[in-house]
Amino acid sequence: MKLIAVGDNVTDCYVDDNVYYPGGNAVNVVVNSKRDGAEKASYIGIFGNDENAKWIQECLVKEEIDMSRSRKVYAHSAQPRVLLKNGDRVFAAGKRDSCQHLFSIHLVTEDLEIIKEFDICHTSCYSNMEYELATLSQVCDVSFDFSDKRDTEYLERVCPYITYAFFSASDLSEEECQELLKLAATKGAKICGVTRGAKGSMFYDGTNFYTQGIVKTEVIDTMGAGDSFIAGFLTNYGDTKNMKEALSFAATKAAATCKIHGGFGYPHPMTK
Repeated sequence: MKLIAVGDNVTDCYVDDNVYYPGGNAVNVVVNSKRDGAEKASYIGIFGNDENAKWIQECLVKEEIDMSRSRKVYAHSAQPRVLLKNGDRVFAAGKRDSCQHLFSIHLVTEDLEIIKEFDICHTSCYSNMEYELATLSQVCDVSFDFSDKRDTEYLERVCPYITYAFFSASDLSEEECQELLKLAATKGAKICGVTRGAKGSMFYDGTNFYTQGIVKTEVIDTMGAGDSFIAGFLTNYGDTKNMKEALSFAATKAAATCKIHGGFGYPHPMTK
């Protein structure tokens, strides 16, 4: 399975520890997919011109992620502040006017020629790529992380163009999760899943529902666990098309991420 991610990169700033880590949904998914055995993994994003952006790129080089089609702009990287409370991440706003907020990617022919070499293109609600989904869907299966965005209007805008839909909904009941997944499927998504925190996950393929419990582990930091789940699922399902096997694999990978700090490691001292 070959995966390319298009979208956000950030540095998650752990203010209590005075360190930051590379992250962002798209970056976390592509790095973990490569670690999980993806045959090829690439990333297209917008990098700022600060030290934080340089660190993200250095880490992606170490993880053997190609980013040759990425852009660079004169703006600072997104730097969400993170507090840890009993292992759970709590976000606070970072500096305004980051490159993630000021710019979005316009896909050109050269980008699409690269993307069509991959099996799956992953992006998310954090990546400002909604207006490019129709084009993306013509060259590659699209994976989309909705996070907690569930309103019908947004689903109607996104779902017609995606193969894989991922939601985060620990606040919903089992019945409510089923209704959400059915709704996403009726709007066009082929494989729909929801992660529910300690309650595990539920997936729907348009015919059957599947549930997966969590893999119990020592929780140090939940940052990036959901992204690891997505990467694990896409990598395994892309190769096997076996839903139960892919969900079990994904749960194992999410648990492993809970045992490290940051989305996939690489702490860097924060500077003033």
